Amino acid sequence: MQSRIKFGMVGGGEGAFIGEIHRMAARLDNHYELVAGAFSSEAERSRRSAKTLGISADRSYGDFQEMAEKEQSRSDGIEAVVIVTPNHLHLRIAEIFLKAGIHVICDKPLSASLEEAQSFAEFASKSDKIFALTYNYSGYPIVRHARALIAQGELGDLRTVQIEYAQDWLSEKLEDSGHKQAAWRTDPEQGGQGGLLGDIGTHAFHLSSFVSGLQPTEILADLNHFVEGRVLDDNAHILLRFSGGAKGMLWVSQVAPGNENGLRLRIYGSKAGIEWSQENPNYLKFSPLGKPSQILGRGSPELAESAAKVTRTPPGHPEGYIEGFANIYTEIAQAVYAAREGKPVPQDVLFPDLEDGIAGMFFIEAALESSRNDGRWTGIAGTGI
Repeated sequence: MQSRIKFGMVGGGEGAFIGEIHRMAARLDNHYELVAGAFSSEAERSRRSAKTLGISADRSYGDFQEMAEKEQSRSDGIEAVVIVTPNHLHLRIAEIFLKAGIHVICDKPLSASLEEAQSFAEFASKSDKIFALTYNYSGYPIVRHARALIAQGELGDLRTVQIEYAQDWLSEKLEDSGHKQAAWRTDPEQGGQGGLLGDIGTHAFHLSSFVSGLQPTEILADLNHFVEGRVLDDNAHILLRFSGGAKGMLWVSQVAPGNENGLRLRIYGSKAGIEWSQENPNYLKFSPLGKPSQILGRGSPELAESAAKVTRTPPGHPEGYIEGFANIYTEIAQAVYAAREGKPVPQDVLFPDLEDGIAGMFFIEAALESSRNDGRWTGIAGTGI
């Protein structure tokens, strides 16, 4: 048995949504122990959050710089940090902790700007510490099985990738009501110029490549903000051209009434097609050409080993959002355990990393450029996923 990974958190204090999600995910498989934090840019709020979470006063910090310095100097200092701040702070914080010799687990997207991301990548690539990014939907067992089906050639030559991520929570100008999550996500200084592309679009983009194994080479984007007075885009229609000749369609919206968290993926090849929905995540529709469609369930014995290893409960017992997040955390834990012994990350360990983050930033930049040029096809650079 490995001792638990002591970790700290930057951001995620009172009033934050995603911080508690990360804490629950880290607790689920008992690989992590939260021992320190700088939970808010406001010192008093950070202290209140630390007390609520049972963090000792001497490990409750007023800012992340102090946290990195003091934790680095402790014999029992943190081994990893989780960053759950607005986008524009991600890499400033990550660089400080990597320099302190601490592994980094960062919420998505990588950054608020491509320029900052590229500069960070040059630095981080020289570090021997783990940098992980929580594109958590790649942790769902059925998503892993869909990826395995395609890798095994069960769909044949891929032809079409269709993905959508539709929400309705920003259908009105919620940011003017004092809503904390809406305020920073619609602020270009904190969320970046990508608007909903940074918030949920990179999730969809990452998932399409993660499952299909294809890399987009060009995109054509039509970005809009429908809510009057909003600065950043809240709806996007994007066409994609993938390596190998496949075509793609991506719709992302936060102004689609009736949609709560409608992430849906469909991929069609010469031999079969698959369909998956995040709101019903335990099932995959597999449709071989000329044969009846099959519904493959999470936990079924015929699923790939990559899906079985991230499945906790028998069929019929739902697993979803928290478990998907927890699977990413558990995979990262295996990498940390290997690092303790000076070993490489095991080959069967799979979690989003710096390359995935950079690819997402190139996607946002290409989409913005294409839309500014009235929907012109635009090449998309970046590294593999």
